[in-house]
Amino acid sequence: MTRVVLITGGSRGIGAATARLAAERGYRVGVDYHRDADAAEAVVRDIEKVGGRALAVQADVGREEDVERLFDEVQSALGPVTALVNNAGILERQARVDEIDAGRLGRVLSTNVVGAFLCAGAAVRRMSTRYGGVGGVIVNVSSRAAVLGSPGEYVDYAASKAAVDTLTVGLAREVAAEGIRVCGVRPGLIETEIHALGGEPGRVARLAPGVPLGRGGSAEEVAHAILWLLSDEASYVTGTLLDVSGGR
Repeated sequence: MTRVVLITGGSRGIGAATARLAAERGYRVGVDYHRDADAAEAVVRDIEKVGGRALAVQADVGREEDVERLFDEVQSALGPVTALVNNAGILERQARVDEIDAGRLGRVLSTNVVGAFLCAGAAVRRMSTRYGGVGGVIVNVSSRAAVLGSPGEYVDYAASKAAVDTLTVGLAREVAAEGIRVCGVRPGLIETEIHALGGEPGRVARLAPGVPLGRGGSAEEVAHAILWLLSDEASYVTGTLLDVSGGR
């Protein structure tokens, strides 16, 4: 069976690393991006250079019409989606809760929570045996922030990722009998561009001494965890949240 994975937020960081590794493992790869077309096309070129097939599609995962178009375009070009990596996520500049306004909350929750739900729902409608599908796997990318709370930095982001954890557990139980496994990964301090978006590019270096393994992680290390959860080696794993955090 042709394996097709759709990765939201696939143009950089964990999403891009997952896209490249998935292609190495034989998946056809749909790369969703919001704004950076050049970065998404660069990921597609990397995949095509090693003989893989990939497609970059622009979509705002917080918009229903964009999500439906995203899935339809990937299916039309690559085949039915058999795996979803719900990776798209944003944060804003470090702030305390008493400095966060409704506009910021709306932006963060629209991508991180609404987007995750909409993409999961679209995937279920295409994968579930209830709808005539053949099953599949959904991996939601959460964060250790969901557990640690990110005080003084991103409590809103942490709360959004806690919602993703709940989505993972609830949806897993909802669709287990319909041929779909749903799992989550919770990355810890990972070397990606997201820290610069929060206003502190050196955040990983500052906090790394507090990690039991003594360092930040790489996007590739998270990608390996995601690909294992997508694989048949994890066939009895669902509703599980896998921490990829160096023990932090």
